[in-house]
Amino acid sequence: MPAAERAAAACRLFLALWPTPAERDELLHYQRRWSWPPGAAPIVAERLHLTLHFIGALPRQRLGEVSAGLQVASEPCEVVLDRAEVWPHGLVVLRATSPPAALQQLHGRLGEALQALGLKPEKRRFRPHVTLARRATGSIPPLASVALRWQLSSYTLVESLAGAAGGYLVRQRYD
Repeated sequence: MPAAERAAAACRLFLALWPTPAERDELLHYQRRWSWPPGAAPIVAERLHLTLHFIGALPRQRLGEVSAGLQVASEPCEVVLDRAEVWPHGLVVLRATSPPAALQQLHGRLGEALQALGLKPEKRRFRPHVTLARRATGSIPPLASVALRWQLSSYTLVESLAGAAGGYLVRQRYD
């Protein structure tokens, strides 16, 4: 099978918290207050999210089964994004220093659901964060402290679209 057909037959998925328009606007306002070095790539508005689990590439015919199998119980809570950091390779993130128990439980339940579907959750420790920019080593954060509050009442299954345009497509919202 040619590479183009293989790509069309697969979908690349992840689970995420998707910001409301107001939450996204607050993130953008905070992001614009940074001083970015030449070559930095701030994340565009429609790509801002907090990843719960990266799933990876799956055969597209499994999308319905996976989507149905990822419905888990979750409790509403507030996630406070309050610590800006520059991670290796110039990744600038805003993370939650004290993730609420309900978010940790949601992450755990989704990991169990992925395993039940025969998928392998990532082994990395869950550090809830929103990526603000890539290739941004040497960035200067705003002087003022930050505490952006997200109300967790749902999560999403998202497809990462290939090609020059790229982008994300929310496949399922779980309330």
